[in-house]
Amino acid sequence: MSVSSRSLAAITTSPLVATASYLGLAVLLLFLVVSSLSDLVGRRGDVAASAAMLEQLEGRSKANRAPGEPGMPAGSAYLEGATVTVAGASLLQRVSGAVLKVGGNVLSTQLDVPNVPAKAGFISMVASCEIEQAQLQEMLYDLEAGMPFLFIDQLVVQPVGEETAKGADPGKLRVLLGVSGQWRGAK
Repeated sequence: MSVSSRSLAAITTSPLVATASYLGLAVLLLFLVVSSLSDLVGRRGDVAASAAMLEQLEGRSKANRAPGEPGMPAGSAYLEGATVTVAGASLLQRVSGAVLKVGGNVLSTQLDVPNVPAKAGFISMVASCEIEQAQLQEMLYDLEAGMPFLFIDQLVVQPVGEETAKGADPGKLRVLLGVSGQWRGAK
């Protein structure tokens, strides 16, 4: 037997080498198990976060609603009225109500009933109002999230001029608001 074959036989039959190899493989296996479990726990957390986000986006989250409050606003998605004039008055009333609800003042309104085929069925209006800066977002949300479905077509916001602001609050804004809604027509 040669020297190299004797040293190879000594290494392969040595209990120290066998124990070290066994411990090395056990540590490697333990590392793989711990790494896989930590990855699994991380993915489970990601899935839970995604499910919570999806639930919130779909509006099913109970944290976003008061108890007993419906998930969808009540009412028709279309402007109600037997004629276009009545539907236009309904639109004016809805926008004026939203402005007054947050403490604003409606200065003027103008109803526009287009006869252009591209906007057929839509009734538009322009309102000029004064509102507190802090209440503007609340009013816009009320208009867009409520029923009937309304669309903000134009929004121009300016601070109240110096000559008129002497007696008014400094946080007041003059808002020119273009809003439209769809009318289904006479039933």
